[in-house]
Amino acid sequence: MPRKKTTATKKKKNGAKLGFEEKLWQAADKQRGHMDAAEYKHVVLGLVFLKYISDAFSELYNQLAADEYADPEDRDEYTAENVFYVPQAARWSHLQSNAKQPEIGKLLDDGMEAIEKENPSLKGVLPKEYGKPALDKRLLGELIDLVGTIGLGDEESRSQDILGRVYEYFLGQFASAEGKNGGQFYTPRCVVQVLVEMLEPYKGRVYDPCCGSGGMFVQSEKFVLAHGGRIGDISIYGQESNPTTWKLCKMNLAIRGIEGNLGNRNADSFHNDLHKDLKADFILANPPFNISDWGGERLREDGRWQYGTPPEGNANYAWMQHMVSHLAPSGIAGFVLANGSMSSNQSGEGEIRRSLIDADLVDCMVALPGQLFYNTQIPACLWLLARNKHPHPPAPSPSGRRGVDRRGKTLFIDARKLGRLVDRVHRELTEEEIQRIADTYHAWRGEKEAREYEDIPGFCKSASWEEIKGHGYVLTPGRYVGAEAVEEDDEPFEEKMQRLTATLNDQFAESARLEAAIRENLRGLGYEF
Repeated sequence: MPRKKTTATKKKKNGAKLGFEEKLWQAADKQRGHMDAAEYKHVVLGLVFLKYISDAFSELYNQLAADEYADPEDRDEYTAENVFYVPQAARWSHLQSNAKQPEIGKLLDDGMEAIEKENPSLKGVLPKEYGKPALDKRLLGELIDLVGTIGLGDEESRSQDILGRVYEYFLGQFASAEGKNGGQFYTPRCVVQVLVEMLEPYKGRVYDPCCGSGGMFVQSEKFVLAHGGRIGDISIYGQESNPTTWKLCKMNLAIRGIEGNLGNRNADSFHNDLHKDLKADFILANPPFNISDWGGERLREDGRWQYGTPPEGNANYAWMQHMVSHLAPSGIAGFVLANGSMSSNQSGEGEIRRSLIDADLVDCMVALPGQLFYNTQIPACLWLLARNKHPHPPAPSPSGRRGVDRRGKTLFIDARKLGRLVDRVHRELTEEEIQRIADTYHAWRGEKEAREYEDIPGFCKSASWEEIKGHGYVLTPGRYVGAEAVEEDDEPFEEKMQRLTATLNDQFAESARLEAAIRENLRGLGYEF
């Protein structure tokens, strides 16, 4: 008998504020004085990971336990639902019940060991440092109790990718505590969604050269499943230089049952490209903005710089050309960059941008609203680069697109006015706004079942190469989309003034009547003025 799901799917949110991050950080930071911060971050993030997989496991365990035809200890039941099977030694309930015991450190290490045995792809990835004498076991117990109050892996928390957000918040806090600027920040779920909905990675090779905690991969897999595909329709390739974040990505994919080639270690995509021969159908990325210490001086003659040598003081155009070098003949790349990349002429960046435009690689530019990002206020934009703008590529497109001839054209979308505030400092794009941006792009490409495209003043514009050249090769959408159309007012001026003054006269009369009534009421109470 098929098992019924007992948890209702709740409406997804993109909310930027979780509410408990600061409290969690303060509790975690108590331990930091006892250990090196670089070492201790693994301890904290390991606990968060453990809570995540236990939440997801417990949710399904309870459903199975309530079903007389199911065995809650059957590993295959969890595999079928893409839920990580958690062995007894690693279950949160077991660990939290022993949080005040002096042997809690060893119990945690044993739990991590048990998880790695269950999943060989995580071998050597999970922290096993809880039994070390330097770790204060009383404070560790307090931290376990606090983490235990936070939902991380249940259905609602997974839909908001709370795991990724907690990890990114902690990574930022640790970087600050260590006196470093790691350039790491969380890519908001709504921004990832825009890229995924625009690129539609149904089938093929998906690559992210700076994959962070794997958010692009997770959303791509969700997109495939939502459109009737299956996990495995896309092949995932990624690379990440930060060792902690690389381990996190390995965990993130493993707990979702996603196969991915992240290389056998963390590595810098510029100086140690682990996927040199890869030609990807889709590239989705959010490179760190404007990084200056990327080692460009050691790569002056690199073969990836086909459109110009990027400046040593800013990696934006190095990331761009690295991605272009990995595109398949009909591949498409979508990535986030700082707004300055659209117009900068410093250190030869303008010449590189001109070369990319002249090569007809720029497919679409999207200006994003401000306040979207979690740990940075730098305004950002989306670049979409396409190798092939022909209507009928020699090989079928991975998503089965029909397409129109877009050669010599670029779509500009100005989305700066979109989004809604979720708190004083954070904004998010709604599901409807995400779809509006994606639908506009699909219509412009002439895709199957898309509506007919039309320019909308103030929002979108299909511009020719000549127009872009006329704007000095600046790609800021606001220069192209123009002003938003206002409703024409065909009422004659004299008639309008008569109507408005008559309305104003009525309002003055009503105001005088109300004032007299208020004075009369006050007079009745003995107040005269």
